[in-house]
Amino acid sequence: MTEYDGDGDGDGRQCRRRAQGELENAVLDVLYRAPEPVTVAYVQERLGSGLAYTTVITILTRLHAKGVVTRERAGRAFRWTAVVDPSGLAALRMRRVLDAEENREAVLTSFVTALPRGDERLLRGLLAQSTDEGED
Repeated sequence: MTEYDGDGDGDGRQCRRRAQGELENAVLDVLYRAPEPVTVAYVQERLGSGLAYTTVITILTRLHAKGVVTRERAGRAFRWTAVVDPSGLAALRMRRVLDAEENREAVLTSFVTALPRGDERLLRGLLAQSTDEGED
């Protein structure tokens, strides 16, 4: 499903195509910042980009299927809560890509060797920290 900013109402403005995952990140960010479980209307209002109610429901349902949001019944509707922040969603996407590959070692090797030096140092530090915590 391709998401666009704007409603394509024919006023001459071109719609900007959203990057993959951008709308999911925006919805998740709204949920993550919410003080309590919220409705679809709350999310739709906070996004403020003219998105259809049904589009917001679709994104929330996809996030629920991925296990990054929960929902609870509130009358006939649901109230939604984020389980992870947007960086957790990105990490989930990375794991899914990695899990789908046949040669996990080759993919990880290629990924790490392509990292900028600062990111590589950060990753090494996080791995060392993780190893140290595992020894407690």
